[in-house]
Amino acid sequence: MPVRRLPNPRLTGLGGGLFCGAVMVALGSLDRLLLGPSLTVYGVLFLPVCALTALWMRKGDLVSAPVVVPIAFAAGMVAVADGQGVGGRLMGLVTALATQAGWLYGGTLVAGGIATVRKLRMMGRRRLAQRR
Repeated sequence: MPVRRLPNPRLTGLGGGLFCGAVMVALGSLDRLLLGPSLTVYGVLFLPVCALTALWMRKGDLVSAPVVVPIAFAAGMVAVADGQGVGGRLMGLVTALATQAGWLYGGTLVAGGIATVRKLRMMGRRRLAQRR
């Protein structure tokens, strides 16, 4: 019986941003719908999305992985933030972003770390191929 492998898509910088943003908006909406606005659940769900975004990014677009994940975090946070009306919702968003900065920095660090390791491995392979 053949072993099934996980999908291995290669996203461009724009595609990675769209993927990460769409997933975070969907997760934020699901979080609000199913659990009420739980910022901790949203933050925990953000970390694997950051890892997948950095893993699925094309080699040439790796530098954009740590750039797009904070934007996606903020986009999805709109659904999770509390507040009534436009002003209240905006205040809730700013407050949520300020209080959940640890998740934001953690996810950005995950994406940046994965992108850095992938880039270093790619440079090592290139150097090895040049020596041969």
